[in-house]
Amino acid sequence: MRKLFLYLTVAVFLSVAMLPTNAQERYQADWESLKKYQTPDWFRDAKFGIFIHWGVYSVPAFGSEWYPRDMYQKGSKEFKHQVEKYGPQSKFGYKDFIPLFKGEKFNAEQWVDLFKKAGAKYVVPVAEHHDGFSMYKTALSKWNAFEMGPHRDVLGELASEIRKQGLIFGLSSHRIEHWFFMNGGRKFESDVLDPANADLYGPAREENETPSPEFMNDWLLRNTELVNNYQPQLFWFDWWIEQPAMDPYRRSFASFYYNKGLEWNKGVVVNYKNVSYPEGTAVLDMERGKLAGIRKLPWQTDDAIGNESWGYAEGNTFKSAQYVITNLIDIVSKNGNLLLNIGPRSDGTITDEETQTLLGTGKWLDINGEAIYGTRPWKIFGEGPTESASGSFSDQKKPFTAQDIRFTTKGDVLYAIAMGKPVANIVIKTLGIQAGNGRIASIDVVGSNEKIGWSQQAGALVIKPSKSYPSDNAVVYKVNFRK
Repeated sequence: MRKLFLYLTVAVFLSVAMLPTNAQERYQADWESLKKYQTPDWFRDAKFGIFIHWGVYSVPAFGSEWYPRDMYQKGSKEFKHQVEKYGPQSKFGYKDFIPLFKGEKFNAEQWVDLFKKAGAKYVVPVAEHHDGFSMYKTALSKWNAFEMGPHRDVLGELASEIRKQGLIFGLSSHRIEHWFFMNGGRKFESDVLDPANADLYGPAREENETPSPEFMNDWLLRNTELVNNYQPQLFWFDWWIEQPAMDPYRRSFASFYYNKGLEWNKGVVVNYKNVSYPEGTAVLDMERGKLAGIRKLPWQTDDAIGNESWGYAEGNTFKSAQYVITNLIDIVSKNGNLLLNIGPRSDGTITDEETQTLLGTGKWLDINGEAIYGTRPWKIFGEGPTESASGSFSDQKKPFTAQDIRFTTKGDVLYAIAMGKPVANIVIKTLGIQAGNGRIASIDVVGSNEKIGWSQQAGALVIKPSKSYPSDNAVVYKVNFRK
């Protein structure tokens, strides 16, 4: 009865919330109205955020955060591991990891302090992953971190601390993927078949089955609860909301959320993948990938420091600060943001490898942040011999070098960034006199008082190497043009 009442309450609330008080000010649940959306300046200026995948899947810490699905997939390494270590899934299922998920060392203040030292401007914890376990206090399911496991409102604690330390709070919902996520457990004797677990394991249907209206209504209800209770300024969705049947629900949520942003007088962002939202109605996100060139509209890459898993998994390997820094520069030069993920252990501690990558990134941004934060793309994103990765699930396999240049702008200043530590002359053809992009008045190395040698020749700008650089990862040249 409680859940039915909540459904009816939110249905009425949504219908009222979407009625316009002024046709020019309120968003309607149709694409034409939603195309009036403008990406807020805070997002365009921030450039760098932290994603957090932390949940029950960090307890088995095997394979990836898809362990709850794969442990029920016969023939998978996760299935074999589950049976050998914990016993058959009819006796020990995913639900049985919850009491082991204690988070006893979780400290929101320490986490956010690290993110701030990393140079991040916004933080996006996963509110609920595909596994169906909510990391927040919810009225819609008992399977949540406040009533089980850590017995803490993890999302609420993080939201409070993120704001306290002056960063922007966002969150992600992977709820719609729960429609099919645990379906392997229906194909043999497992605890997924027990009706007592239905609220955790979900419908467990097939991916080619259209989600039921009841499940899509539940998706909308949970997301509106998150918006109302936590007031995130960014709401991130994974790929499966692109189901055709979800069209009215996507529209309803976006109009509701954007109108909430108007009420709060805060710019809000919906992140989507692929084609879930029409161009210009929300902000495109690309998983583990990038664009080959500048996109007119702002966009985002979500990537993980961990190479094999987003959540904590034993044996995972990690990206270096050099990789993160140069790819952040590349993304920003193309009008994008980087949302960089960490996967804490089940006790709430963050790995040394991820910590060092974050601190290394922050050290570079402390010196060179003026070429990143608050910047906009130039006429072209850059030049150089190394081809940029392009598309989703496309890591930068060939590292950038000092001969690869990326451009950003702020006011009348142009930043030319060498994606490595120069040991020879830097040659930038785009800034030669014949290119017609302006006569140069001065060039400085950001973070250094040393005068550098340079000459703007007909075919290229040539910058001589310095005796010392403030940064090893990438060097920023601040270029001022003659008036």
